[in-house]
Amino acid sequence: MKTLILTCNTGQGHNATAAALRECLLQRGDTCDVTDALIFLSGSTSEVIGKMHVRIYRHAPRVFSVGYRMAEEHPRAFRRRTPLWRALTAGSRRIYHYLIEGGYDTVICTHAFSALMLTAVLERYPSLQLRSCFVATDYTCSPSVSESDLDEYIIPDDSLADEFAACGVPRERLRGLGIPVRAAFARRGDKALAKARVGIPVDGKHLVMMCGSMGCGPMEKITDLLAASMPADVTVSVVCGTNAALQKKLEKKYTDVPSLRILGFVDDVPLLMDSADLYLTKPGGISVSEATAKRLPMVLIDAVAGCEDHNLRYFLERGMACTESTPEALVRRCLSLLSDEASLLQSMAAAMEKYDHADAAQKVCALLSDPCARGRGELGA
Repeated sequence: MKTLILTCNTGQGHNATAAALRECLLQRGDTCDVTDALIFLSGSTSEVIGKMHVRIYRHAPRVFSVGYRMAEEHPRAFRRRTPLWRALTAGSRRIYHYLIEGGYDTVICTHAFSALMLTAVLERYPSLQLRSCFVATDYTCSPSVSESDLDEYIIPDDSLADEFAACGVPRERLRGLGIPVRAAFARRGDKALAKARVGIPVDGKHLVMMCGSMGCGPMEKITDLLAASMPADVTVSVVCGTNAALQKKLEKKYTDVPSLRILGFVDDVPLLMDSADLYLTKPGGISVSEATAKRLPMVLIDAVAGCEDHNLRYFLERGMACTESTPEALVRRCLSLLSDEASLLQSMAAAMEKYDHADAAQKVCALLSDPCARGRGELGA
């Protein structure tokens, strides 16, 4: 099997899912390449859209939320032959030639836009023999997914099948296999050893705050509140990701506070999660899936809304996380959980075990590799 994964340069979640699937396929001995679908529109489109996405997420999250809500309320905007459809599928000829030249027999899409682009390719070149698959990276049916027409739709859980079907995705193509995460997240290491490896006191509590790879949301405000109120036995790691400005500002402010660790982009997030007792994060689809695989209890920050509102609701309803509405309340909840609510932490971890799909990447790759299952599938198979 020779697979192409079409991701999208709008945040790292779609790329992380692509990396997890590629890792699994390579381990199986298959060939797999990953490409940003937006490059087929024009040379600069990917860079422009990527930078715009980061700016909106960091500085104007309400804009993203409003835009997402409008897309949910006006699904016709993505229908065939609309201006938006034409714009998104303008690179179909380039994708077709890329697939032919690369000799790919399977294509996985980790973003709704790339699924639309591949749908246009399959419609315009019906002779193309290809297995096609969409992998959802959020706990909801994102706008425009129903306008795609692929062989398989991998969704986070069987319980979301009714939502996807109601949006127009054929139920017989739905597979509730989970959101793929890298193998390192599926392995849970010893907490004490992990704390020692990252330089955290083994007998203390460790709170990790990370709001996606971009370092968005009220991280500075929350850090200030934590610095003023955290007990002596709590260490806080603030992961700023690619937000270099935030990292520099916090490092300057808290250089003399050893229990407050200001980090930039972290290479070994699985180890950091192993060392953590509690995870304060925004409900990005990949972040919460990785934490679930690690059985790491979460307090969720409603920083961006949009699709993350659906993720937040999914995890709250199933008891895998909790949240509060203000930075002050979030800090109080975190410190309370770490000090005297161990039973609630255990309850969250137990709920995660019930809904865990840490083996999603393996199941997706097995499904696509099975020559006997190359037709339309059944839910949860």
